[in-house]
Amino acid sequence: MIVSASYKTDIPAFYGDWFMARLEDGGCRMVNPWGGQVHEVPLTIDAVDGFVFWTRNLRPFIHNLPTVRQRAPFAVQYTITGYPRALEPGVVAMAHAIDDLQRLAADFGPRAGVWRYDPILFTSLTPADWHRTQFREIAAALAGTVDEVVVSFAHIYAKTRRNLDAASRSDDFEWTDPRIEEKRSLAVDLAASASDHGIQLTVCAQANCLVEGAVPARCIDADRLADVAGEAVAAPVKGNRPDCLCHRSRDIGAYDTCPHGCVYCYAVQNRDLAKRRHQAHDPMSPFLFEPARSRADSEDEALAQN
Repeated sequence: MIVSASYKTDIPAFYGDWFMARLEDGGCRMVNPWGGQVHEVPLTIDAVDGFVFWTRNLRPFIHNLPTVRQRAPFAVQYTITGYPRALEPGVVAMAHAIDDLQRLAADFGPRAGVWRYDPILFTSLTPADWHRTQFREIAAALAGTVDEVVVSFAHIYAKTRRNLDAASRSDDFEWTDPRIEEKRSLAVDLAASASDHGIQLTVCAQANCLVEGAVPARCIDADRLADVAGEAVAAPVKGNRPDCLCHRSRDIGAYDTCPHGCVYCYAVQNRDLAKRRHQAHDPMSPFLFEPARSRADSEDEALAQN
């Protein structure tokens, strides 16, 4: 089993103590966000074939990676965009994140880390040409450090639209979801910039944005984990949405728990709620966030909005 930690929240940045306690205890519990069922997830050496960490700030967790590696191979999906604070108010500085990825590669090899430049959001602060320049700068800094950059264009869910509209009013910017032709034009240029620096551009679950020089992404990648481990890691392909080519995994995160505050985030419906849940987190609990407490504060949030 491959364990995803986690595309629902930033475990390395905010919940590293909880993860290490769960690793020591040999398992955790997670709640199905759609049906509410509670699942036991074993985290023993025999049960886990590899870990995939998703983060915007590896530094609080990086000292734990040697211990993790003793149990199973891991890969880190590290998002670095350098967006303005109006879009990413709580994310670490770009130089900090680049330094983390460089340190990760030095300690564990270039296959241990993947750079993510996603989601690509078109705003008056970050138009297409801004992305071209920003991406090229980060690619140059990460040349020789990573061999892959994952991109995707922002999915404008209903909650994303609400959060973007609120942020645009408070911080005086405009945002748009442009036509596919504009996205593909940008993808062509990003693929070329990545290639210039020895990095393969991959596109996450958006087949209509695949262009020359780009290939489909596999964010949960048993082959990458096998390269890190030096031995085979077996897992079937089982994506979690159309065009997703990820290998099968179990995610142990929880929605509405990441306090980074990114205005485009698909995993956070309400930023204040996410901050409250982070503050109330118990690192000794088998759950990242207790389901009973989750229900209670969701009800409080609904009452506050009425």
